[in-house]
Amino acid sequence: MLDAARRQLAGIPQERLGELVRPRRVLGVARAVRIVPRARAWHLGVLLVADDAVYATGEIVRAREEVRRGFTAESQRERAQLAGAARRGGFAEGEVVHVGWELVDLGALAHGAASGPLRMAGGVAQIRWSRAGAYTDLRAYLEERVELLRHPPAGAT
Repeated sequence: MLDAARRQLAGIPQERLGELVRPRRVLGVARAVRIVPRARAWHLGVLLVADDAVYATGEIVRAREEVRRGFTAESQRERAQLAGAARRGGFAEGEVVHVGWELVDLGALAHGAASGPLRMAGGVAQIRWSRAGAYTDLRAYLEERVELLRHPPAGAT
């Protein structure tokens, strides 16, 4: 099922996954955190499908230079810091970066255990598209998401 999705997505650009790195102190001085590139994957809703792995999505930010600005909420400040960390880590200005992703253990699924948003139920692979949502058929979910990525609606970015 995942291999079929990969074949259909061939030629469509992948997005990059990054990992937050806290550099060690130099002469007692803390250095700024960075988000460094780790992998590439197609973003299919709650899944990131790479050539050789599947990840559950985490946070998504656009890399940008850090500038001083006022924030009305602490969450805005934290997202701006993540965006700045991605830019410092080598991502291009405005590039989409996935952070906080988790590897999905497909081997566990084969043994009937759940991993990330995926599970097996009655021999059928299922996916939970939100933490509070119910499980749905993985095959139908992938077909819909692949189609949206291949043919995005007008005005989608």
